[in-house]
Amino acid sequence: MDLILAQLSIKDLVDMTVVAFLIYQALLIVHGTRAVQMIVGLGILIVLFWLGISFKLYSLNWILSHFFDSFFIIAIILFQDQFRAALASFGTRRNPFQLFNRESTTIEIEEIVEACGAMSGEKIGAIIVVERDNGLLNYSRTGSNLNSMIHSDIIYAIFQSRSPLHDGAIIISGDRIVAAGCFLPLSKSVEIERHMGTRHRAAIGLTEDCDALVIVLSEETGIINICIAGVLYSCETPHVLRQYLKHILADDSLDPSLVQIKVKESFI
Repeated sequence: MDLILAQLSIKDLVDMTVVAFLIYQALLIVHGTRAVQMIVGLGILIVLFWLGISFKLYSLNWILSHFFDSFFIIAIILFQDQFRAALASFGTRRNPFQLFNRESTTIEIEEIVEACGAMSGEKIGAIIVVERDNGLLNYSRTGSNLNSMIHSDIIYAIFQSRSPLHDGAIIISGDRIVAAGCFLPLSKSVEIERHMGTRHRAAIGLTEDCDALVIVLSEETGIINICIAGVLYSCETPHVLRQYLKHILADDSLDPSLVQIKVKESFI
C-alpha cells in the first residue's frame, strides 16, 4: 500500500478525480430512469460473456463477442437521451441576473399562482413552462413571440378558450413571458397512465429532456400539477403551488416535506 502511494503523482490524482467526477455525474443522470434497467441488463450480458469464456461456451461466446464489437454504437443508441442530458448539463451556467433568485421571487411567483388559482377554479386547461438553466429557444420559436411582463391577467387571458394561443404552452424566461402557443415534445414513455392528457404528456416530455419546470392545469378536473425531471407532483391548493415554486425556483431544490402527492414515481 505504501509503495502504491509513493508512486502516485499529482497527475494521477487529477486523473482519478476527473474520472470519479464523470462517473458520479453519469450516475446522477441515469438515477431513477429506465437507463438503470438497461445498465443492469448490460451487466448481466457481461457476466454471461465471462461465463461463456470460462466454460468455453462457443455459441454464446460468438453471439456476445459480435454484440460487444458494436457496443459503442449500441450504447449511443440506447442512451441517446442520457447523453443529450449530460451534454446539456455541462453546457449550462447559472445566470446570476436570472429572475428566480432569493431576492426577487415574490411578485412574479404571486402572479403565476394567482393566475393558476383562477384558472383552476374555472377548470381552464393550461401549461406554463419556466426556464431554468437549459435554454428553451428552440421551443419558444414554435409559438408566438410576446416578450411580455409576467402578470396574472395576461396568463389568464392567453388560456381562455377563445384565445388563438390557448392550446399551446407559454414559456417564461427571466422576468418575461417570452412566447405563447408553443409546441412541446410529448413523452415517449409507455408507462404513463392512460388518463393523462396531452398537456401532461407534453410537460413530462419536456422535463425529460431539460431542467425546465412546468405547471399543468387539467381542463377536466381543474387540478394543478407541477412537473420537474419527468415527475408530476399534485398541488392540492394554490398555496401548495406557491410553496413548490418558492423552493424550486428560489432554492433550486425540492423540499421533500412539501411533496403532497407524487402522481407517478417516474415516467422516464
